[in-house]
Amino acid sequence: MGSFLRKPFIKRKKKLPGEIQLRFLKRLQRLLENGYPLLEAMETLKWDKNLLPVATQIIESLKDGMTIDQAFERAMFHQSITSYLYFVQANGDLLGSIGKCIEMFEQRMNYTKKFQQMARYPIILFIIFSLLLYFIKQSVLPSFMEMFQTNSNASSMLVLSIFLIDLFMTGFIVIGLVIMIAIPSWHLIKHRISIEQQIKIYQSIPIYRGYMKTQTSYFFAVHFSSLLKTGMSFKEILQHMANQRKIPIITHYANLIKEELSRGLHITYLLTQFTLLEEQLVSIFQKNADVNALEKDLSVYGDLLMEEIEDRIMKSITFLQPVFFILLALFIVFIYVTLMWPMFELINTI
Repeated sequence: MGSFLRKPFIKRKKKLPGEIQLRFLKRLQRLLENGYPLLEAMETLKWDKNLLPVATQIIESLKDGMTIDQAFERAMFHQSITSYLYFVQANGDLLGSIGKCIEMFEQRMNYTKKFQQMARYPIILFIIFSLLLYFIKQSVLPSFMEMFQTNSNASSMLVLSIFLIDLFMTGFIVIGLVIMIAIPSWHLIKHRISIEQQIKIYQSIPIYRGYMKTQTSYFFAVHFSSLLKTGMSFKEILQHMANQRKIPIITHYANLIKEELSRGLHITYLLTQFTLLEEQLVSIFQKNADVNALEKDLSVYGDLLMEEIEDRIMKSITFLQPVFFILLALFIVFIYVTLMWPMFELINTI
């Protein structure tokens, strides 16, 4: 019993707030641009008491022999950040990698904030009208049913209204439960599913597969380009991409390409076999025999894909807002008809 009491409780570390992550990266970038070595920059970041715990933990991790991506992962930075930092040990471009992290993570936070701002009021109104609809179904419509027992037309309309309300509320609850169960369940079982099966699942989702295709092409182009700058051969680049574990699809594709290259196949042919890579990426490899030109084109293509991802997400967010309000308008019309139809029937009977 005493040993149980002395055993410390295992606490799950809290997720690092996005604002703290972004502030940390921006200040670290500024210090590195001003010529600070990495550890000295981390010590300087400790002057900000909000960044003190993060900087202290990263310093301790680096002194323990961890790589830069492992240290940031231990400090609970987002996976999209640590996936970039993994390649620092290969390309040596810490400043450039941090700049890419800032650009991507800042966009991610902006999308999240815009979506929250767009969805906040429609969701509040949706909840209010759902409660109003429930009140009408429980209190108002039964009273109308008693009033119009002798009027078959009115009674059938009221029965239909009650049925539609029940159908809506049941559907709303079922959809909510499916989403609440499906998302956590996917994160739990994803690691137990083979990467081939995961790719098939991504391809079966109409809208999401387009996003995954663009995102995978972006990561492949950016990381391949950053490693080309170091003068590595294709085989060495693919080995580094296969060794990382932050982006499983890239790991899978790199392993396949590496194996097939050893059999004498050309990389451009292999890239055409991958369903989650854009055709334009393949054409860049086809037209560039010169390594410097290939590195430049892949870097530019990565920037274009980042803009395309931003444009798609913004279009999706702006599309969702009118959809929300159209649903609310239909909601209001339905409530109005549900209340007023029996009144019209009552007037007709007088």
